[in-house]
Amino acid sequence: MSTEEGTAGLPVPERPADGFSSTPRLANRYGTPKPGLGRRAKAVIGTIAGIAAVAAVAWMAIPSAAGSITPKDVGFSITDASTAVVDFNVTKPSDATVDCAVQVLNDSYAVVGWKTVRIGPAEKDTVAQRTSLRTDSLGVTGGVNSCWLVEDAQL
Repeated sequence: MSTEEGTAGLPVPERPADGFSSTPRLANRYGTPKPGLGRRAKAVIGTIAGIAAVAAVAWMAIPSAAGSITPKDVGFSITDASTAVVDFNVTKPSDATVDCAVQVLNDSYAVVGWKTVRIGPAEKDTVAQRTSLRTDSLGVTGGVNSCWLVEDAQL
């Protein structure tokens, strides 16, 4: 057998025929491993990442009053299986034009009526709207899905 016994009676690992251990052979083949980041570099990167995270959270937390559009459902009425009426308010900059998606849902929360309503500039920031929608089947609720600013409004 080619295994030798060491001083503690444990087998000594065999050495390759060239007498080198595997670590220098791997370094010769693939190059020496690159040193990791030092303690100071890790601290600088962590600090920069922390500052960036705080800045991002602060930027998202500050509301933008200039482009704020807030729809609010006021009420709805289901006339019959093919018609519904939705009442809603929209708070927007008075000189802005917005589009609002108004929808009617059935008892399974499926959309059975949908309409986009354009609201132009007005004297007040809050505008009351009433719109009638055609529906595919009997709806059970209606309201505003979302509103967005129209950039180049051609009224």
